[in-house]
Amino acid sequence: MVFVVNPILPADLTDALAVTPLGAFGDIRYVPDVESTNDLALALAANGAAEGTSVLADMQRAGRGRRGRTWFSPPGAGLYLSVITRPGEGSSLSLITLAAGVAAAHAIATTTRLPIELKWPNDLVIGRPWRKLGGILCESAGAGSRVDAVVIGIGVNLGHLAYPPDVADRATSIEAELGRPVSRGVIAVAVLAALREAVGHLRAGDRAWITAAWRGFGRAGLDGAPVHWQEGGVLQRGLARDLDVDGALLVERQGRVDRLVAGEVLWDRLSRE
Repeated sequence: MVFVVNPILPADLTDALAVTPLGAFGDIRYVPDVESTNDLALALAANGAAEGTSVLADMQRAGRGRRGRTWFSPPGAGLYLSVITRPGEGSSLSLITLAAGVAAAHAIATTTRLPIELKWPNDLVIGRPWRKLGGILCESAGAGSRVDAVVIGIGVNLGHLAYPPDVADRATSIEAELGRPVSRGVIAVAVLAALREAVGHLRAGDRAWITAAWRGFGRAGLDGAPVHWQEGGVLQRGLARDLDVDGALLVERQGRVDRLVAGEVLWDRLSRE
């Protein structure tokens, strides 16, 4: 697989980096056109790229989301960013996903003042019912069972062309919510700065900080919110109560509390099906 990386960063990105130096997280590899930013970041990680190295693309031809879904990535319409992290032992993919969600939500909320929320485990949402603004996909790299690095893929809809018309009733973009254009460079640098902080908490083993920060953005979906999901082909219903220290969703059903670590959970009053 051959990738062409442009050594010259777009002007909006260089301008934003001049205002907010990022240290190691400022090593951004810009790719105008790529199959998947996660694929390129995984290849860079396998070749020893340092933590903080990231890949930014104008478009993806085979962007992917959670559970094998395609992430629609047309030219110039979204933030398509993948970041290499090396958080060390003890950091599960689920907790890294939560930390990345916190970073993205904080960055967007800070730069735009939009009321961004998080939907467990990896969606950036806004409004009532929720409209999806972005998502997180974490993938590990390593030999055998050893995890040497985790690539955090972050996709955010910047303009209305970032999502196909058939999902327009349940998707949105930053520009659609604001009613004005936004700078991709400013958003990207803010995300990287927030992610650097979140990764620091991961490395320090500060799970309480991560889950508390996630609750701040995801409160609407907790505290007894009704949910449903499929388990073994059977519809299950319960009340979402909280997160545990590993990032699992705690759901009360039939008098007991279960841990959900994966799967597609829908919120009865908040999700658009």
